[in-house]
Amino acid sequence: MTEPALEIHRLNQYFEQGTPNENHALKNIELTLQPGEFVTIIGGNGAGKSTLLNSVAGSLPISQGQVKIAGQDVTYQSVAKRAQLISRVFQDPRSGTAPLLTVKENMALALKRGTWRNFWRRGVKHDDLALMKEKLASLNLGLEDRLDAEIGLLSGGQRQAITLLMATLNLPELLLLDEHTAALDPQTSATVMALTQQIVSAQHITTLMITHNMQDALKYGTRLIMLDHGRIVVDLPAEKKHGLTIPDLLDLFKAQSGNELSDDAVLLG
Repeated sequence: MTEPALEIHRLNQYFEQGTPNENHALKNIELTLQPGEFVTIIGGNGAGKSTLLNSVAGSLPISQGQVKIAGQDVTYQSVAKRAQLISRVFQDPRSGTAPLLTVKENMALALKRGTWRNFWRRGVKHDDLALMKEKLASLNLGLEDRLDAEIGLLSGGQRQAITLLMATLNLPELLLLDEHTAALDPQTSATVMALTQQIVSAQHITTLMITHNMQDALKYGTRLIMLDHGRIVVDLPAEKKHGLTIPDLLDLFKAQSGNELSDDAVLLG
């Protein structure tokens, strides 16, 4: 029997625990993802979205609970150790690439994800160039002809598209998308989201995506989760979210949580 791609059990996260400012940011989170699931996560400010992603990634030490990836207990593993299992794309297009290195040099580093890398050796294997060109051509952005361009000279959308490609060159057990289109203009955001769907679906990559855009949460992915004050209050599989409108989702959130989702940080489409 295939192991779940991600298992989170009784996850609690506290900030400033034991002080008057204690914040119980995540409350007994139970979440299991099967291989290939593409889960979108939405919620207002302070709902716990980033705390959940940082807990899975290892960048936030876990207060209580357990996290397993592909059957491996990673609860107390470092970010570097988890890099063998996880890829992550951040909101800022500048976060996922080295600006002074060329496109091909950045991609060469991505091919070595989770292994020891000699950062002083900037050469790129000839055998890898054909693969890089093929992958870049699949984006339909003309980037296969810009392998020798410094990546810092590209637009934010181009860099984010390449970052997404880099994150999936070596298939991860889990892909984390941390509001990866939030810093882009609407047209570029739509392009990167379409590429995301294409790459994730074609390669059957288990994915957790935080978004503030409710329309994207409904349109993309195979499952939708809504967080409220550190709890999962809505968990919809594909067949139940299909055909829902944003008002439907807002009504469901209110019925399940007892709260209105009117935070300015949530985009209604």
